[in-house]
Amino acid sequence: MVYPATLSRSELPLPLVHRGKVRDVFAVDDDRLLIVATDRVSAYDVVMAEPIPGKGIVLTQLSAFWFERTQHIVPNHLLSVQVRDDLPALVGEHPELDGRTMLVRRTEPIRFECVVRGYLAGSAWREYSQRGTVAGIALAPGLRQSERLPEPLFTPATKADRGHDENITFEAMAERLGQELAEQLRRSSLELYHFAHEYALARGLILADTKFEFGTTPNGAVLLIDEILTPDSSRYWLAEGYEPGKPQVEFDKQILRDWLDRTGWDHTPPPPPLSPAIIEQTAMRYYEAYIRLTGNHLAYFG
Repeated sequence: MVYPATLSRSELPLPLVHRGKVRDVFAVDDDRLLIVATDRVSAYDVVMAEPIPGKGIVLTQLSAFWFERTQHIVPNHLLSVQVRDDLPALVGEHPELDGRTMLVRRTEPIRFECVVRGYLAGSAWREYSQRGTVAGIALAPGLRQSERLPEPLFTPATKADRGHDENITFEAMAERLGQELAEQLRRSSLELYHFAHEYALARGLILADTKFEFGTTPNGAVLLIDEILTPDSSRYWLAEGYEPGKPQVEFDKQILRDWLDRTGWDHTPPPPPLSPAIIEQTAMRYYEAYIRLTGNHLAYFG
């Protein structure tokens, strides 16, 4: 496999609005933003020193794929991923933008992660094992690791640019946003999860959990923003051979987290240097998830 050149940081002749763990966001004008998905990768809310080649392209192209297929559920902020056509002079000067950049409508982000969990995995499994709850919600006893929940759970979290997101109750979210908006976000998140879960399952992957972000426009419309249903924001498993009671074959960055845990790292900066093998394996998992979900290859990869 030949991967595109890596991009760890983008510097453009545009006002920088935000530099997150993965994305650099620039202002194009009063109404539009340019979101550049770099190849940075974070684990346990810490950004690794080494990039994952091609990761930003996969995130951008897979988000565009899902934005198009879910707009009947909730409208989104995506205007175009054809930035070479929309901003030819800029891309001419910065060819590294090609494939990894979204032109989007500017919104006011709603500062909550809208998490939906359909299976017992990750932090949800650890909490259930210790207390019989997930994000404070009591579940029936006797559930196993990786088991499908009777109904998907909506478990919002506060959104942190640095440090850890924190789970909160739906009631606490509603107190801060208002009941009507909170219920709208919960309803939209659950509908998106149900649609994507069935779509992925038909293509051999299980969407175990995911998170969505939303923003509002000046006229009060609620739009789906940022990324959607990528291996960075979601936990995908191989459906073939799925069996509750044990870990599953994953198509997300869990492979990186597991490797980091084996090093004995305590999840505080600085992280250990990533081995060439784990960089390659992580890159392959991201790209294979894209191929399985879309049925397509990307021209940026050799």
